[in-house]
Amino acid sequence: MQRSTMKSEYELLDLAVSELSSSGAFPLVFGGLSSSNGIHVSTLRGHRTPNLVGLNVEVNRGLGGRSISDRQPRITNNYRTSRVITHDYDRQVLSEGVSTLLAVPVIVDNQVRGVIYGGQRNDVSVGNVSIEPAVRIAAKLQRALAARDDAERVRLQVASHQQRRAVQDAPELDPAQLEQLRTSYAELRSIAAAVENPEIVGRLRVLEQRIAGLVSTEAVCPAEVRLSPRELDVLGYVAVGLRNAEVARELGLTESTVKSYLGAAMQKLGQRSRHGAVVEARRFGFLP
Repeated sequence: MQRSTMKSEYELLDLAVSELSSSGAFPLVFGGLSSSNGIHVSTLRGHRTPNLVGLNVEVNRGLGGRSISDRQPRITNNYRTSRVITHDYDRQVLSEGVSTLLAVPVIVDNQVRGVIYGGQRNDVSVGNVSIEPAVRIAAKLQRALAARDDAERVRLQVASHQQRRAVQDAPELDPAQLEQLRTSYAELRSIAAAVENPEIVGRLRVLEQRIAGLVSTEAVCPAEVRLSPRELDVLGYVAVGLRNAEVARELGLTESTVKSYLGAAMQKLGQRSRHGAVVEARRFGFLP
C-alpha cells in the first residue's frame, strides 16, 4: 500500500520549533498541537529536563492556555510571580529556569491548532525580548498546516472516489448494518485523534475515508468546503444521534467547544441544522 509523503502535523511543528531555536531568539523553545482541551507539548529544543515533555496545557491555564483563549501571543516576565496567569505548570516551567516566557498560538481556519513557546532564562524585561521571530515562524507554520489540510482533503476525496467506484456494485447495507458502520466510523476517528504517531494517524485516516466511501454518494464537494479534523469528529458522533454533551464526553471536550465545532461545520456546509449538516457531509463523502 502506498503511503502519503506529506509531512505530518507533528513534523511541521518540529520544523517550526527547530527554526525558532536556530534563530537564537530564545534558549528554550517548545511547542504542541491541539488536544482534547488545549495543547499537548510534543517537541522541544534547548531543554535541560524532561519535565515539559508530554505536558497537557488546558485552555485558560498557564500562559499557553491564556494565549489559546485570547487567540493572541502572550508574554510574561518574572514567570514565577506573574499575576496575569495561573500557575498550574510552575513545576515543569520553573524546573527549566525560565524567567520570561512567550506563547504564540497557531491558528488555522479560525481554530487554534497549536502553540509555540519561547523561554528566556536570564532576567530580561519584556521590552528587550523580540517576539518577531516567534510570530513570524508561527505564521509560517499556519500556512504550512493550511496547505497540508488542502492536500489531505484532495487526497482523501480521490481515495473516496476510487473506493466508491470499487464498491458500486456491492449489495446495499440494511439499516442496522449501516448504523453499526457509522458508529464504528465515529469511534475510529476518536481513536485517531488520541494517537500521536503520525504514520499510524495517516493510516487510520485512509481507513476512515474507505469506510466513508462505502456508502457516500457521487456528489462533488466544492473546493471551498474544508472541514477540520475536529469538525469531522463532532459530525461523526452527531450522525449517530449523540447530543452535544454526549459528544463532549466521547471526545474529551467541553460542550461549548463541541457547539463551536458543530456551528463551524454547519456554516461551511451551508446548513442551519445539525441534521442538515450531517446529510450534506454524507453527500460530499465526508461521512458514511
